[in-house]
Amino acid sequence: MERIYLDHAATSPIHPRVIEKMAKAMGDFYGNPSSIHSFGREARHLLDEARHTLAKGIGAGANEIIFTSGGTEADNLAILGVAESYNEKGRHIITTEIEHHAVLHACQRLEKQGFTVTYLPVDETGRISISELEQALTDETILVTIMYGNNEVGTIQPIEKIGKLLSSHQALFHTDAVQAYGLIDIDVNKAGIDLLSVSAHKINGPKGTGFLFAKDGIKLSPRSFGGEQERKRRAGTENLVSILGFMEAAQLAAESREEKAKHHFALKKRFIEVLEEESSVFELNGSLENSLPHIVNLSFPGTNVEAMLVNLDLAGIAVSSGSACTAGSIEPSHVLVAMFGRESERIANSIRFSFGLGTTEADIVRAAKETAKITRRLRG
Repeated sequence: MERIYLDHAATSPIHPRVIEKMAKAMGDFYGNPSSIHSFGREARHLLDEARHTLAKGIGAGANEIIFTSGGTEADNLAILGVAESYNEKGRHIITTEIEHHAVLHACQRLEKQGFTVTYLPVDETGRISISELEQALTDETILVTIMYGNNEVGTIQPIEKIGKLLSSHQALFHTDAVQAYGLIDIDVNKAGIDLLSVSAHKINGPKGTGFLFAKDGIKLSPRSFGGEQERKRRAGTENLVSILGFMEAAQLAAESREEKAKHHFALKKRFIEVLEEESSVFELNGSLENSLPHIVNLSFPGTNVEAMLVNLDLAGIAVSSGSACTAGSIEPSHVLVAMFGRESERIANSIRFSFGLGTTEADIVRAAKETAKITRRLRG
């Protein structure tokens, strides 16, 4: 049985060109970028090239890129680093109820340290209200952290409007762009973004590397100590091999961004069309148009999410019920709870399908037909 992978929002397969780039780097460039001899200088040159390339892709300067182990560390560094550095200006932070746990848990930790955190609600499409954000701002607010596109339902937030609102306020604006990066054209200056988190493994790069964009002049208290790497903001020898793979993945994403986004959105629409043709009973969680092109989250009334996942896996189709970082959790999706309430049946019968490298229309058609067949069986 040929398997179909529709869980690209959890992680994506590494692109062959990225593997090739990393394999060469493993054999040829093993110097420590901090060493002053020729091997180290060679590694430093490649590290600088990657930093410049990744910065250019979001309209940033090379000195504004801090390499991390991925999106979680980038989120933590942004939130905890800003809180510790700017607490004399205030101890209030604003976020949303549907953030990734890397953001939510960091905010919860700050609450234990005496900070006040406002968790903005969202509507049934998963979007915040700009007016509610404006009302939540105070003279004590030092950071607003709102994700670019949601990892479970794909909803895109009004990022540029948030940036414009905060342009006249002391609060810094951080966005977790892990799911949006590579599919959405991001310009940090145009959007008024001060800090932005990215992870390589969501764009067909390696796991274990990412970056935090931090606008020049922003103070960040480091989370790790023991070296002066990353301009003293993140100690530890840089993961050069993965960073070079990340650069290659980012270049590939940039080359095909528009085409890829159109392809994924067409797959999303086709998937829904086939379900409708098969007379499947379902409801869309979020918005079809105002969402990331590669994610669709559907509720199947009368079914159970665990049974759905098991049956789809037995049929060779890999999907998920939400964030991979909470796999095995018996708690319902906090994203769906925020959108529909804890009493809604949707939190117990919703599945996320996400597309990416190698996903074909034939995969989508087969997956939709199998999904319809399984839901009919489960509904009796």
